[in-house]
Amino acid sequence: MDVSFSEDANRTRKGHAPENYAILRHIALNILRKDTTSKKSIKLKRLRAGWDTDYLEQLLDVLQAA
Repeated sequence: MDVSFSEDANRTRKGHAPENYAILRHIALNILRKDTTSKKSIKLKRLRAGWDTDYLEQLLDVLQAA
């Protein structure tokens, strides 16, 4: 997960923020892993979700259906 989300570069260190961001990263990773429409890497799926709102909506629909 560190490679996909560049956790070493994350500078969140105060209060509960590190734990909260870790939870969000785990949720995002699980959503990307559930996507079976593409056999691309997690990194490429993240990039595509950032660029293509239709793909992002598709990922969120998979989450809602589960």
